[in-house]
Amino acid sequence: MKKKILGFAAAALLTIGLAACGNSGSDSADSSSKEESKTLVVGASPTPHAEILEHVKPLLEKEGVKLEIKKFDDYVLPNKALADGDIDVNYFQHKPFFNKAVKENDYKFSDVGAVHIEPMGLYSKKIKDIKELKNGATIITSNSESDWGRIITILQDADLVKVKEGVDLETATFEDIAENPKELKFEHSIDPALLATTYGNDEGDLVAINANFAYGAGLNPVKDAILLEKDTSPYANILAVRTEDKNDARVKKLVKVLHEKDVQDWILEKWDGSVKPVEK
Repeated sequence: MKKKILGFAAAALLTIGLAACGNSGSDSADSSSKEESKTLVVGASPTPHAEILEHVKPLLEKEGVKLEIKKFDDYVLPNKALADGDIDVNYFQHKPFFNKAVKENDYKFSDVGAVHIEPMGLYSKKIKDIKELKNGATIITSNSESDWGRIITILQDADLVKVKEGVDLETATFEDIAENPKELKFEHSIDPALLATTYGNDEGDLVAINANFAYGAGLNPVKDAILLEKDTSPYANILAVRTEDKNDARVKKLVKVLHEKDVQDWILEKWDGSVKPVEK
């Protein structure tokens, strides 16, 4: 009988010990999960987006948020990564591009704030002034349709083309051009990331390059572009999240620090005024 009692006691102690180990592991897992939840993963274009995020990293650390930056060199994968849950936020696209991507892919995304505007520019190795542009000149643009209206607007502001009456410039295509007195030719089959290379190879007479790719090629839109879009451009670069995360406290802290005056002043100084912060 005594042996049986000792056996029951040993079993009870073993059960308690296992339960304690189990609780310890659970607490550890919960702690790890809580620690991971403080990390905010943001997908961004290398420049200026990722550089801006690197600059605000210490500010977010003070707010209790660890920022992890994943760089993307194209305009398709950042939205796919967001939809797949590989990142929490993306920061690379302007609002018209975002609207088009959401509509075409049925993404459940939300725009949580504009951060800056990068002026689109048209560059040339053949001319120094737009007055030198010859009849029949070739203008090379990207295959990103959401940028076409932006480029057409720049050309219309320069009195080089005129679109059909009633056409919304944000969604205009080259088929919407009603007047083209110089008989300009448009090539729009190149990936945006390759346009700086196209310019470097001296192709076309004018090449429209998105500012982030222009920076990567050592070009400053304000100083080097033959034509530059106006400051009233609606193409502000935004932060996008899955709609379910739009009220995430980490996201709100990111939006807050990006709009701090010191950060916006730094952006203006860093890129000589060619990256223009957007006030909240």
